[in-house]
Amino acid sequence: MDRFDAMQAFARVVEAGSFTKAAETLHMSKTTVTQLVQQLEARLRVKLLNRTTRKVNVTADGAIYYERVIKLLADMDDAETSLSGASLLPKGRLRVDVPSPLASLILIPALPEFHRRYPDIQIDMGVSDRIVDIIDENVDCVVRGGELLDQSLIARRVGDLELGVFAAPGYLAREGMPMHPGELEDSHHRVVGFLWARTGKPVPYAMRNQSESLHIKGQYILAVDDGNAYLSAGLAGLGVLWLPKYMSRAHEVRGELVALFEDWQLQPMPLYVAYPPNRHISQKLRVFIDWIAEVMAQNGAGPNIANPRSESVN
Repeated sequence: MDRFDAMQAFARVVEAGSFTKAAETLHMSKTTVTQLVQQLEARLRVKLLNRTTRKVNVTADGAIYYERVIKLLADMDDAETSLSGASLLPKGRLRVDVPSPLASLILIPALPEFHRRYPDIQIDMGVSDRIVDIIDENVDCVVRGGELLDQSLIARRVGDLELGVFAAPGYLAREGMPMHPGELEDSHHRVVGFLWARTGKPVPYAMRNQSESLHIKGQYILAVDDGNAYLSAGLAGLGVLWLPKYMSRAHEVRGELVALFEDWQLQPMPLYVAYPPNRHISQKLRVFIDWIAEVMAQNGAGPNIANPRSESVN
């Protein structure tokens, strides 16, 4: 029995709550994972997991052992990266999930520089706006805009996205130029709805000027749950959009979007990198998070807080 493989398999079963899911994320067969855990239990002469036909639960002894195992695995990772200058060149595979517009417009174009600095880091990037179960899917971190509601996660605020309101020239020619945000409520005007993953529903947008404060929701004929599809719907003239400025900039320059209500202010959207509290922050993950913060700052979207280094999700 390889004790390292056995401990790693046991930790993933605890985190995933399933031998099948653990096997998938470790790229092993379920039989192999089961045998590794059984061999570990035999060596320790203690039952680590309670198995039923539907789920796997960690025993009291298993919970104590798990806390020691994840620390030991983290120490082993640190030991490897401390040798022969490896601390300057972290290596290994990172599994991350990123919103689709942020990936395509900002992060992926900047990745050549990241890989020039860290050529031995391999990134598996999920590109989506869905809710990702970090534990079950064995993801190292997720990048998300908006307030994070999962209080079990640790998050670092890496940016604040400036928002604006926009519409396509074709939409404005057809429906007219709205002069006040209130015209988007109960009128012939339409918005493109964005279905937020945490609620599955569109949410109102807070807007204010010197004399008024409004929450605008509007009426839609189309709502989507993906950022790129949301932008495409607006470009097609299906309604008014609320967009981060990094998504609208090129389309404004080309005359494909027109900014609305420029004398009104919208609260910036915070951007976070989140990861599990029991997941060791390896050097490769640390440099990746630092790089995202750097890229956002270079794009004029750095966090507007005094100390963006580390925050609990609230």
